[in-house]
Amino acid sequence: MMNLYFDANATEKPRPQAREAMLEAAMSIGNPASIHKAGREARRLLERSRTLLAESFDIIEDQLIFTSGGTEANALALHAFSHDRRILITATEHDSVRKAARAASVIPVMPSGEVSLEDLETMLRKGGPALVCAMAANNETGVINPLPDIAALCQTYGAYLHVDAVQYAARHVMTMRGLTSVAISGHKAGGLKGAGALLLSGDIPVKAMMSGGGQERGRRGGTPALPGIASMAAAMRAGQKQDWSQIAAWRDEIERVAQSCGALVVGKEATARLANTSCLILPEMSGQAQLIALDLAGCCVSTGSACSSGKVTRSHVLEAMGMGQLAGHAIRISLPWDVTEEDVAQFCMAYGQMASTRKKGVTA
Repeated sequence: MMNLYFDANATEKPRPQAREAMLEAAMSIGNPASIHKAGREARRLLERSRTLLAESFDIIEDQLIFTSGGTEANALALHAFSHDRRILITATEHDSVRKAARAASVIPVMPSGEVSLEDLETMLRKGGPALVCAMAANNETGVINPLPDIAALCQTYGAYLHVDAVQYAARHVMTMRGLTSVAISGHKAGGLKGAGALLLSGDIPVKAMMSGGGQERGRRGGTPALPGIASMAAAMRAGQKQDWSQIAAWRDEIERVAQSCGALVVGKEATARLANTSCLILPEMSGQAQLIALDLAGCCVSTGSACSSGKVTRSHVLEAMGMGQLAGHAIRISLPWDVTEEDVAQFCMAYGQMASTRKKGVTA
């Protein structure tokens, strides 16, 4: 049986650079807050990781707060920047933003999945100061939002702009220009689970959600997960240096095969998408049935966000894009950083076989 892992947007496969950094940090027995020799060595490793990440995003070290992952980084941004501000979030935001900002106003997206700049400007023009949350790239469709245009509107109307770059930052070079804050995650880049960071555009005061022992300049308490942080820094640097053009070509091949089987490609009209991500709708066969069939064939894919696994509800992302009932017939394919041409060929064969069962009348 095949053994293909095509669910990298849930968790990217570990990178060798991340393993090496993790092992070095795991051997450090000290607490970075301790002043003895072992503590100083742990602190050196922590600050080396901070410097590496700061260089990757063209910021200074003090503009970075380590967290337990992207969810906490998003929550910390909302906690820090929403005081006396309206919260506006795009309709396709991750649940870690949606559920942390339940009273937020929702910015519509176009059928392509990109934020509607016209609606955003209308909402910014009305009312007082705002905090806008707009993800860089959608985890389900791979659609990339026009961040420079969004940032320009936010600057015009004096709004803060927080960006969930959990998927994007691991696969693209990005800067903080025009942004207030950015959330990143280690395991989406090929590092360990359990580490993330909130990046800031300047020395902005951030009130901690967890005070703890005053770590991270009093902005986030708790002993840092050093192995996870070290692996995140190494993995992020490797991902940003990788040439993703070949993977984009293989993504396009998968979509070509899927379309020949009657599938629809979600977000293909968008100006830009992540090189590794395809969201495919196969009418008359539910996403769950497709996932099970492909899993039995040895292919790991997803029906949407991994954070919502086990739920039978339709994707809010696809519904916001106007997919309606078809939203329940979608799967997400997200290629790992080390995918090969042979992997892609095997997946295309498995997908074609699965789609042919639907054509024979075995539907779900």
